[in-house]
Amino acid sequence: MARRYRISRIAVLLIVTAIAPVLRGAETVWLSDLDISKMTVGWGEPVKDASIQKQPLTIGGRKFDRGVGSHADSVLFVELAGGSKRFSARVGVDSEVGSNIGSIEFKVIGDDKELFSSGVMKAQEAAKELDVDVTGVKTLILIAGSAGDGVSYDHADWADAKFEVTGVKPKAVDRPSVDEEMVILTPRPGPAPKINGPRVYGARPGSPFIYRIPCTGERPMTFTAKKLPKGLKLDETTGIITGTTPEKAKKHKVTFGVSNEHGKAKRDFTLAVGDTLALTPPMGWNHWYTWYDRITDAHMRQAADVMIDSGMADFGYQYVNIDDCWMIRPGSKDPELIGENRKADGTINTNSRFPDMKALTEYIHGKGLRAGLYTGPGPTTCAGFVASYEHEQQDAVTFAEWGFDFLKYDWCSYGRIAKDNSLAELQKPYILMGDILKKLDRDILLNICQYGMGNVWEWGGQVGGHCWRTTGDLGLERGTLLPGFYHIGLANAQHWQYAKPGQWNDPDYILIGFVGNAFRSGDPARRTSLSANEQYSYMSMWCLMASPLFYSGDMGRLDEFTLNVLCNAEVIEVDQDPLGRQGKPIVQDKGTLVLAKPMEDGSMAVGLFNLREAGRPMTLNWEQLGLKGKQRVRDLWRQEDIGVFEGEFETQVARHGVAMLRFFASR
Repeated sequence: MARRYRISRIAVLLIVTAIAPVLRGAETVWLSDLDISKMTVGWGEPVKDASIQKQPLTIGGRKFDRGVGSHADSVLFVELAGGSKRFSARVGVDSEVGSNIGSIEFKVIGDDKELFSSGVMKAQEAAKELDVDVTGVKTLILIAGSAGDGVSYDHADWADAKFEVTGVKPKAVDRPSVDEEMVILTPRPGPAPKINGPRVYGARPGSPFIYRIPCTGERPMTFTAKKLPKGLKLDETTGIITGTTPEKAKKHKVTFGVSNEHGKAKRDFTLAVGDTLALTPPMGWNHWYTWYDRITDAHMRQAADVMIDSGMADFGYQYVNIDDCWMIRPGSKDPELIGENRKADGTINTNSRFPDMKALTEYIHGKGLRAGLYTGPGPTTCAGFVASYEHEQQDAVTFAEWGFDFLKYDWCSYGRIAKDNSLAELQKPYILMGDILKKLDRDILLNICQYGMGNVWEWGGQVGGHCWRTTGDLGLERGTLLPGFYHIGLANAQHWQYAKPGQWNDPDYILIGFVGNAFRSGDPARRTSLSANEQYSYMSMWCLMASPLFYSGDMGRLDEFTLNVLCNAEVIEVDQDPLGRQGKPIVQDKGTLVLAKPMEDGSMAVGLFNLREAGRPMTLNWEQLGLKGKQRVRDLWRQEDIGVFEGEFETQVARHGVAMLRFFASR
């Protein structure tokens, strides 16, 4: 008797599913069989062999036989040419990171359309499955992003990643190159004088004072300062004001005047003598992303010279700041960096590259500029040099005696001192240093550098800080489809309500022009890989967010385009507005960012950012901006009026570009 077999409906379904690709002529191509060397980490930086691993991969304790492991932030472009039907994978943080905090967001983009987003995934979390239809897609982009909190332990796995192919086989390709002309948008200043910089400036009673009136135009010039308070003196040929501020708290209304053979200019200026410093965000230069541990006295003097000679100081750049590595480095093999950590009386020693700090600050002050310094509350700095632990009072007094005007105070090794991550422990070293600085007879701005821990934007001003880092180092933030500064800027933008005069959110330095590489700090500075439009967007975002403006590129290699981006008076005026409001994100999605910043005169500064990979028309409407009636619209980068509009405004915005505008009510 013949046997009879029964097959369940589920079994039939499984069989049909398995053979369907064969019936329609499809084949499987594994992601790990492509040329994975095309994957990039960061903005165009090739992945090293150590950053790529093929099988085995483990996610949430489960092992996978096939796949690709990378390190966030990473991007892979795959040319499909319409030949694939589906892409599937299981994604997650590799279990090899153990209990360490790793956080990654996986995305799949098909022809500028988001097909999959994992959301933020953490270490030890189970894999998430993706299965997307890629029919007709020409280019697929696989992204493993760091979720905006740094890249530590971000080991990203694309497990069982495969393509269902019916035509042309997928091919990994290089990131498309961006060929943009470095167009200079900002008109050069004319020969007639024009006074720039802040219109309000804070100083404590009875403190040493130095201020160089920022002014463009052909020199020689003659400066005046009507109603300048007693104790202060103006050099009429340089525009440098020096002396000691009055002993009583008061707002002094001063009028600056300047003239040359081409004309005259004047500007009202308020010197607010009182408890609040940094009434507008500080501006200057910091050495870190150019010189790292190679910084010398000569480099600092060169930066001061260039700040004057290039015209940066004429737009309000004022601080010339040394970052890490001016001290002794215990255990160093470099003879220039070794020696006794401190003198017998406890005074901190500099290394041999800085033979005389007081002479250095006098050189900087002689140009009407201010000088900044760096240390930390722990035993050593981030780079392993001597820091201020248990010498806080003595070091602060020494810094004041040397003549420094700015202190960056970096958490780093204090993590070994703090008992835990409680708010009290996070605040403790900054309360200590903040109180010390307030009692010195010198105005020293305090930059709290602890990377946003404990929501520092909520309390940084209460412990004596004038600005505070809200994120990790921008130079360590690798880009995905957008360069790293977008990730940092977008994170910083969320804290808009906490910024005000004397208290500023700090998203880190401006890295354009020739900059160093934080991953290869021994390399010389190289030209940024940012496109022209990305550089305009960078500066626009920082100014709309009322950020401290510190350039950290090579001052010895400033070119015309970089100066054009750094030195637009109307763009900087948005940053330096006395109202002190940080721009608020009023639109933020996958392709668009709109930042709106109310100004003291009632106008509105707006940045319309195109985050997409292609240029397009973009529209602003009055309801979004809270505007009414007719508005005169001014293009700040081109420094020209566009026209009068009512209800809405539309303009073409380039790939990763910005329209930075100012809206004035018009009758």
